[in-house]
Amino acid sequence: MKASQLIVLKRAVLAALLFATTSIFAQSGNKRPNIVFIMADDLGYGDLGAYGQTKIETKHIDSLARAGMKFDNFYAGTSVCAPSRSSLMTGQHTGHTHVRGNKEIEPEGQEPLADSVQTIAMLLQKAGYTTGAFGKWGLGMVHTTGAPDQKGFDEFYGYNCQRQSHRYYPTHLWHNKEKIELDGNGLMARGQYAPALIQEKTLAFIDAHKDKPFFLFVPTVLPHAELAGPEDEYYKQYAHKFDEKPYRGNDYGPRATVPGYASVEKPHAMYASMVSRMDAYVGQIVERLRQNNLLDNTIIIFTSDNGAHKEGGADPGFFNSSGGLRGTKRDLYEGGIKTPFIAYWPGKITGGKTSSYLGAFWDIMPTMVELAKADKPRYTDGISFVPTLLGKNKKQKQHDYLYWEFHEDGGRQAVRRGDWKLILQKVRSGSPTTELYNLKRDPKEQHNIAEANPGKVKELGRLIEQAHVESPIFPLTSKVDKR
Repeated sequence: MKASQLIVLKRAVLAALLFATTSIFAQSGNKRPNIVFIMADDLGYGDLGAYGQTKIETKHIDSLARAGMKFDNFYAGTSVCAPSRSSLMTGQHTGHTHVRGNKEIEPEGQEPLADSVQTIAMLLQKAGYTTGAFGKWGLGMVHTTGAPDQKGFDEFYGYNCQRQSHRYYPTHLWHNKEKIELDGNGLMARGQYAPALIQEKTLAFIDAHKDKPFFLFVPTVLPHAELAGPEDEYYKQYAHKFDEKPYRGNDYGPRATVPGYASVEKPHAMYASMVSRMDAYVGQIVERLRQNNLLDNTIIIFTSDNGAHKEGGADPGFFNSSGGLRGTKRDLYEGGIKTPFIAYWPGKITGGKTSSYLGAFWDIMPTMVELAKADKPRYTDGISFVPTLLGKNKKQKQHDYLYWEFHEDGGRQAVRRGDWKLILQKVRSGSPTTELYNLKRDPKEQHNIAEANPGKVKELGRLIEQAHVESPIFPLTSKVDKR
């Protein structure tokens, strides 16, 4: 055999060995998973059938809960949009994360994440994942340090600005840095329904990136107010189901403004249809993964950014949207911050289980980077709950406490340690009111036992002082923590 032929033969053998090794590696289950993280906007803890909802159909998400793992003790970053999303993206609670409130920037956008801020998308992108975000961003306008393309996303499509997302028929959406004008839309007319356009791009992302690991972030704007949508099959199933009155709001027309909420003739029916529409979109994502043979190597997580809202004619009391818990969006009571949380991964996460793991949004970053075999974050307040998800023998670490801030209505702070929860109201007043609850005995937070337990109030108060680091951009307390 000639030397040149021998070299060719050796190369062929090496290539065959490499292919075999790669195939064995993939078959052994060590292939890095795709990650699909779906986050509803203002969906209450009790708005899903899997969490007790009886008036709204959510069959696709309920199916994920039955086949996956449902969490009954998981919390959002806080009780309103931007800071909750910042907590999720940065792996930090609201005493540390960069964005801690809904601070508007003109003419469009919110306070951007700083250039120094590290996000989960940046870590996954560095690890070789293709990253996409489709829905509502709210953490930095295009051409700022907080824009999606500056924070780890290869592709973004949707509402960059939270204020713009108050309208479901907006004048424009954003595709990366390109402003996409929507013909037939505006404050005078309803033409193209934004959630449907965003859903098309979401599904296209799966098709386009099926051959390598991807991180798909779907912060859908549904079912945030305004209450609006096509009167199609989702609406018709509820149109005559409820006895209700119209809601009169900021109608489309010459006097309309972007932040306003339009009138709706049947607010209960429209809200229910929006939740069911969101559920159908989740079902479409699952089906598209199945069609591309990706389902067995994809972890899907579904949750909400905070508690149920009351704007634009929404009626959380009618639907029991908080699942019997006290409070709604903007409250630091359980109904404002406890969120539905479902994890699904065929063959990896044992189906039909309910976990009592006490976790929060800042746990997502360390969990996802562990699953993706990515670099660990420079800093996180979170704990990886991979042992809980995969049922590993490794003991699950637990939080010493969880902490939240809210910067409107005079400022609020809350901390939970074990079954005990302390809430401070009117923090900016200098003399905040104090509420203490034992969640095991009083899950609905109906009995304030602060006066009877001064030692516990003092103990939890020290944790609040420890957790809160004052921000010059989002000041909360008069006394600056100089740690």
